[in-house]
Amino acid sequence: MAGSETHYTWPRPAFDKPVKLLIVVAPYYRDIADDLIAGAKAEIEAVGGSWDLVEVPGALEVPTAVAMADRMSNFDGYVALGCVIRGETTHYDTVCNDSSRALQLLGLQGLCIGNGILTVENRDQAVVRADPDAQNKGGGAAAAALHLVALGRKWGGQSKGVGFRPATESYRLAGGDDGNTIA
Repeated sequence: MAGSETHYTWPRPAFDKPVKLLIVVAPYYRDIADDLIAGAKAEIEAVGGSWDLVEVPGALEVPTAVAMADRMSNFDGYVALGCVIRGETTHYDTVCNDSSRALQLLGLQGLCIGNGILTVENRDQAVVRADPDAQNKGGGAAAAALHLVALGRKWGGQSKGVGFRPATESYRLAGGDDGNTIA
């Protein structure tokens, strides 16, 4: 039974500079979303971080909101929250797969995202997973985002340039004629 399983919980990361996350939630099931949000907020605040919250109509809109925020704002990471409960149609599969895939693609582009969109068979499963005093999947998603932010800061951000590199002083001294030659 899944409720009796134990798993490793990573220690919280420490930050020497402030960290700010955006929580993006699809509150289709308001009570479940509220529990996910409570868990995420508590985890972010436990490391001294701050957060903003935005709501979107459904789980499919969560990745779009994350991508928009990344282009138009200045967050260190993102927490994706929502709940999809299996119904009688294949819409469940589409929403689960496409929202997860889109978040994964954004992560592969370098965004620090914790995916807390629950994909469950029934409401009872969702309630247990969302409850901050039970499985606390909202807190887990925030913790995942925070760990990715810490990892990104550890590695110091972008170290490989894109496109042309400016000429180096040593190249110019070694024979570059106008200082604008590409090294």
